[in-house]
Amino acid sequence: MQRREELPLGVRVRFLTGRVSLDFTHTGGEGEYARWEIVHTPDDLSRWLGVILSVDGLTAGPADLEAMRPLRAAITDAARSLSAGGSVRASDVATINAAAAVPPLVPRLVAVGAGVEYPAPTTAGALSTIARDAIDLFGGPLAERIRVCASETCGLLLVDTSRPGTRRWCSMQRCGNLAKVRGHRERSAR
Repeated sequence: MQRREELPLGVRVRFLTGRVSLDFTHTGGEGEYARWEIVHTPDDLSRWLGVILSVDGLTAGPADLEAMRPLRAAITDAARSLSAGGSVRASDVATINAAAAVPPLVPRLVAVGAGVEYPAPTTAGALSTIARDAIDLFGGPLAERIRVCASETCGLLLVDTSRPGTRRWCSMQRCGNLAKVRGHRERSAR
């Protein structure tokens, strides 16, 4: 399985939100989110769930791909609405709750300091784990800290866990750095 840190920066930045449910939204979607779509086949779903959740051995089928799409759309719509100060639609809540009702992935300690493993992981369990993370995020105090990257060319979601609550960029390695470089050039040109 490919690990996040092995991904090229342009792809890895999608998965730096701090929450697996928001990382999941960055795998694409319908409409304006189609430009980010990276889940076209069941194998793609297995791969990206494995990357997002750090789980080996997931195998997805066509039915899993169909189950993933409404959950991803519900989490995306809810997070974007909350980032704009809005509320979450009842239909999105129902979709997230339905996915969370399935038993989640259950970790098992390999050895102290050596990480965890997930015996017999299922795609439904992975989607449940993501839905449960969304419930925790949207139902807790961090719901007010969901943001959209301030870059005009980005649009990725993030959770601002900074102490002052002033994080603006999806990543300082990408959008934050580009904004600082632009600002420096503008000040130098004066």
